[in-house]
Amino acid sequence: MEIVQIVGIGIISTILVVLLKQSNRSEFALIVSVITGLIIFSMVIDKIKYIIDTLSNLSRNANMEFTYFSTILKIIGIAYIVEFGAQISRDAGENAIASKIELGGKVIMMVLAMPIILALLDLILKILP
Repeated sequence: MEIVQIVGIGIISTILVVLLKQSNRSEFALIVSVITGLIIFSMVIDKIKYIIDTLSNLSRNANMEFTYFSTILKIIGIAYIVEFGAQISRDAGENAIASKIELGGKVIMMVLAMPIILALLDLILKILP
């Protein structure tokens, strides 16, 4: 089971990070944290591809406009990337930078969502008398 491997890697890395921080090697602790995140991401990339393919097939079957589907996928991707970056910043003790990363991600997601929001508003206005 892959989840056992992922959790095992996470626990081992956490112990290593704690030991490195206690020995005043915080810069190495951050590197271990980032590498761990990349390893775990590489382990789940095939699962992400499966999810994207399945959602793509569903959108085609539902005759959903591809522009909206791709925008939603971009927003989801940005959310994951922002979360990863913010957690790395928090691991480094930089909560203020993590908050700025999250703010930037929210703004970019909102900008990407605007065409969908405008299309929904247009549809609502057409339905209303």
